[in-house]
Amino acid sequence: MRTQERLLSLLDHVLSLNGRALSFTRDTALLGSVPELDSMAVVAVLTALEEQFGFVADDDEIDGSTFASVGSLLDFVESKIGA
Repeated sequence: MRTQERLLSLLDHVLSLNGRALSFTRDTALLGSVPELDSMAVVAVLTALEEQFGFVADDDEIDGSTFASVGSLLDFVESKIGA
């Protein structure tokens, strides 16, 4: 499974989107556009990403731009896993 597919599946599960995330593209806006992605959900998504992809993110690596879109979040994940 490609990294993007894994990411979308994770978002769908953690945010309880009932399949909506599976149709997201790189350009899909996240923070401020997906109501389920609030500040608490960001923490849950980040924790799930760390577990799923096997990396640790430092607090200073994360800001609002990381969660701006599927593409920005995917780029962050890929930079952490060295893909």
